[in-house]
Amino acid sequence: MLYYLFEYLKQHFDFPGSSLFGFITFRAAMTIIVSLLISTIYGKRIIKFLQKQQVGETIRDLGLDGQVEKAGTPTMGGIIIIIATLIPVILFAKIDNIYIILLVVTTLWMGAIGFLDDYIKKFKNDKEGLKGKFKVLGQVGLGIIVGATLYFHEDVTIREKLPTAQQKEIMAANPNVEAAKLFQAEEKSTKTTIPFVKENEFDYARLVTWISPGLEKYTWIIFILATIFIITAVSNGANLTDGIDGLAAGTSAIIVLTLGIFAWVSGNIIFSDYLNIMYIPRVEEITIYIAAFVGALIGFLWYNTYPAQVFMGDTGSLTIGGIIAVIAIAVRKEWLIPVLCGIFLVENLSVVMQVSWFKYTRKKYGEGRRIFKMAPLHHHYQKSGYHESKIVTRFWIIGILLAIVSIVTLKIR
Repeated sequence: MLYYLFEYLKQHFDFPGSSLFGFITFRAAMTIIVSLLISTIYGKRIIKFLQKQQVGETIRDLGLDGQVEKAGTPTMGGIIIIIATLIPVILFAKIDNIYIILLVVTTLWMGAIGFLDDYIKKFKNDKEGLKGKFKVLGQVGLGIIVGATLYFHEDVTIREKLPTAQQKEIMAANPNVEAAKLFQAEEKSTKTTIPFVKENEFDYARLVTWISPGLEKYTWIIFILATIFIITAVSNGANLTDGIDGLAAGTSAIIVLTLGIFAWVSGNIIFSDYLNIMYIPRVEEITIYIAAFVGALIGFLWYNTYPAQVFMGDTGSLTIGGIIAVIAIAVRKEWLIPVLCGIFLVENLSVVMQVSWFKYTRKKYGEGRRIFKMAPLHHHYQKSGYHESKIVTRFWIIGILLAIVSIVTLKIR
């Protein structure tokens, strides 16, 4: 809203300072400040409201240190993250940008699923919450919407660099040529980026055209299925990571900040040219959304670090995972998720390994055996005697290392 207001003032009245809103960096800075203020100042009021509504966490006795003391701590704190993200986005982003629209839809969609789950747990006295099949159905529905939009929408395009020989000819004729002249026209494409390889672009169409070139028209099915899988996997990974104070929010802030760097350089033709990466027109606007989201997560950590005054609940964790997945797909870095979201991955794998091994050994030996003392992985370390603050801090450090490795993939191939 403010972007359009100041754009109007600039064009018609040459209003002093209005040109600042044309810069992504300025709007991102303003967005993160407003988001932090909302999440910290109004976050306290939301927590008091949740306490008044007696939306306290019911703790199952799992034999973990400090577990009993957490009983009654307000949950559904993901509402803080959602509000502190959406308000600054509406104020500072170009809300007609297709990527912003998709992220707003993702936030509301996954937030609604998580809220419904938390609501059933707290007000319907059903500890299981929303049945798993309905959660998955919601994730699949979002995957279809996101995948179909990214595949078919006319504003979702890329610009590839001209062949090397043609670039050399242009630069020989004009050494100071603009970077834009070295790129082809915008085109629809299902290409994405694979990390750590020299020819780092992969086209989803290859998954069907190797059978027959005529099958290329069915690439949209493959792309939507891949989108569904990524959104489901990452949102569930974030959900499993949300087990101890500050772990999910802190880890997610690191991941999203890294994706913000990818969005900024991928949407800037000068940086795309310098780094020799895929240029994605209009994707730089995601930086504004990411700034709001990071501010909301950090502000939420003000109340969520040990000892937590509020838990995000599924309202927050499912939303966080969905947003991360959609951003990664939009900036065409979804194949980097196993590295960047490594914490989510190992949390997911620890549960899968634990359950699978338990079932296998129970069938074979008549008694189920475990790989970890408890799953997800962070509970294993709790059972091993580590304080949760130490576990969270070390997971954050690992998350930072994974983020650095992810950023380095811009040049290492």
